[in-house]
Amino acid sequence: MEKIRILGISASPRKNGNSHFLLKKALEAAETAARGMISSEIYSISGKTFNPCDACNQCHDRLGYCRQTDDDFGELRDKWFAADAIIYSVPVYHMGVPGQFKIFLDRLGNSVVDSFVSRPLKVIGTIAQGSGISTGQEQTIAFLNSHAIMMGCIPVGSEWPAGYLGSGGWTRVRVDKKALQELYAEGEEDANFTVEAIKIQAKFIVQMTQIIKSGGAQQREMLEKDGGYDFFLRRLDNKPVIPKKPGQA
Repeated sequence: MEKIRILGISASPRKNGNSHFLLKKALEAAETAARGMISSEIYSISGKTFNPCDACNQCHDRLGYCRQTDDDFGELRDKWFAADAIIYSVPVYHMGVPGQFKIFLDRLGNSVVDSFVSRPLKVIGTIAQGSGISTGQEQTIAFLNSHAIMMGCIPVGSEWPAGYLGSGGWTRVRVDKKALQELYAEGEEDANFTVEAIKIQAKFIVQMTQIIKSGGAQQREMLEKDGGYDFFLRRLDNKPVIPKKPGQA
């Protein structure tokens, strides 16, 4: 089987903080789960610009391409669709995802799903962390699992007692961006527990992705006949998932 392409998205406005640290642990565990079979990349939203969707609906007539081209949305959208699996690592902001990341999700759903009605059929896993022990982590993970389903993807969590829906952690009320990294280095119990949950989840993500890719290859004729799996089949063939831009040769 060809390499599994995993895109890790650090959805924190802060650079190299707690979300980035946990995401690196997830990708390391994914590589361990399938030695030599993983191609991974981390994309940080820190320093990136995402303009809000203004519901102009022009993307529906532009093959999904948003008319707003003066920001970083297109870059991340194309990486998202090229990947076989996505791992989100998210800080909890006001019981949910940071506003910058929510803007990306709004435009991803509106400009692509509404336009093509095709199932990308990729695996999505979520890690969420906050300063408190129960301050929105599970709610944030549940939201992103619902996003995965809406996008025609498969959400994958960890296992009991680590976390059914995904992996969650807390910084013991510390607000510095190196808090979890330092707590883990100190052997703090909850930080260790979070990292172990992430390792399990990463293994499950790799396994489910292998199953989906193998099954897609075996059932190609059925998927082509039934339709609605163009994104997935193009990815299996290592072809660009997003159609060419209007007017592009």
